[in-house]
Amino acid sequence: MSRVPHALRTGLMALGVLLAGGGGYVVAERDPVAAHTMAAQNPYIQAVAADTGTSDAIKIALVMGSFYESSYRHIGKPYVDRLGKGAPLTVCNGLTGPDVVAGRYYSPVDCYGLEKNRYLASEAAAKRLFRFWDRYTVLQQAVFIDFIHNKGEAALAGSTLLRKANAGDVAGACRENLRWNRGTVHGVSVVLPGLQSRGNANGEICEEGL
Repeated sequence: MSRVPHALRTGLMALGVLLAGGGGYVVAERDPVAAHTMAAQNPYIQAVAADTGTSDAIKIALVMGSFYESSYRHIGKPYVDRLGKGAPLTVCNGLTGPDVVAGRYYSPVDCYGLEKNRYLASEAAAKRLFRFWDRYTVLQQAVFIDFIHNKGEAALAGSTLLRKANAGDVAGACRENLRWNRGTVHGVSVVLPGLQSRGNANGEICEEGL
């Protein structure tokens, strides 16, 4: 049984629908009705697809992040994340930091504009750290970008995932995603279901595709 949630797969297929006409990322549509419906109705995925200044790998990673962080729901009003470290003010797809202004409403396009810059930085870090970056599939690149965006560049730099990838074992590197499933709750390291689901799905996408 696939470890990739149906909704995540549908979102990635919807992105493929929107990019296919421009010669970009294409994925087989296992559920074409759902893919085309989401492509027509999700303004965030539409904004991602419309930007010609980013790579397909970033676009895929952005859609992945939208699923993992908000289940494709648009969160335009900043809120305090009580589960996040330091209870940060949060908006869009888990966006925190000085860009988040209390009381401001962020449209899907606003969210994309802010998040894109962070994913560009994650892609730049990936290109510096992975020796064989240009040899990876666009889905593998997207998974590694998502890893940096979610875990941080420092976490990747000292990881077995990077060591295996740079030794030429990309399949082994993909499987390392499954191990990154823990977070700290009240000072204790525990397996978090959200991180486990993310790692499981990303490991499969990275190793097997869609």
